[in-house]
Amino acid sequence: MSTTAVSSSSPDPHDLLILLEVSRAGRFVTAGETLGLNHTTVSRRISALEGALGGRVLSRGAGGWELTDLGRRAVRAAEDVESAMSGILQGDGPLDPIAGVVRISSTDGFSGFVIAPAVAQLRRRHPRLSVEVMNVTRRALQHRSGLDMEVVVGEPQVHRAEAIRLGEYALGMYASREYLAEYGTPSGIDALADHPLVYFVDSMLQVDDLDAPRRLVPGMQDSLSSTNVFVHVEATRAGAGIGFLPCFLADQHPDLVRLLPDDFDERLPYWLVVRADSLRQPAVAAVADALRRRTAEVQPQLLGRSGGRE
Repeated sequence: MSTTAVSSSSPDPHDLLILLEVSRAGRFVTAGETLGLNHTTVSRRISALEGALGGRVLSRGAGGWELTDLGRRAVRAAEDVESAMSGILQGDGPLDPIAGVVRISSTDGFSGFVIAPAVAQLRRRHPRLSVEVMNVTRRALQHRSGLDMEVVVGEPQVHRAEAIRLGEYALGMYASREYLAEYGTPSGIDALADHPLVYFVDSMLQVDDLDAPRRLVPGMQDSLSSTNVFVHVEATRAGAGIGFLPCFLADQHPDLVRLLPDDFDERLPYWLVVRADSLRQPAVAAVADALRRRTAEVQPQLLGRSGGRE
């Protein structure tokens, strides 16, 4: 039996819009900053909305505020209010539903190689669209407050979200020409143990599928470690050691040489995880489609089939 009370009052549309922003940001403080309100006011207006609706619209999760079933229904109404307001602001011209802010969490390399050009092209047709990208390499979150979508490495196990396989990318061992001239080119896997490794910080690596260098060549000592893959590329180019790099980034640099491609050709999938309540938003759906199309277009480069090989 439902414990939700029946309310005789109508919700304030302004309060619905505040709930909509909280659902996107996951936090009162962040939502308040976007709306120009302090978090106390946000909290008070959410309480007023719950009073009008006769039940809770938010529950506290590990990553921030999550919508209840009632909250999700309220957010759908809030999206209609937002769309109507956008129509007023756009005047008499045709209404473009692909507008507003879309928030994405993604790995560094995918953000630069896929997301940035895909969004740039999409915004040429929809200039009122804004995309915020947070860079992190981790497993998919079970609670993704404040995010509309995530791009992760490896197949995710998620709830209340749709997981879409985007494609594969390859990683290989690379060294700079200057490094090889000074220290020699390793002739096989065993010879790699005599060279330092440029890669992720082992203690901070959250994706098991990215453990290939330490699994295949446990004797390699860390040289320069970073949570940012672009640092891996530049450190390898500077001669800090041998880097285990995404081919689509390393192959762009003619000063890098791929080593032992038959032994090191790790293939890993990119997955897109989209909040179920976000995917019905035209802007989110448009960005998700743009990422799918861009990934398909550059699949050969993601697999290391162009440039930079010897």
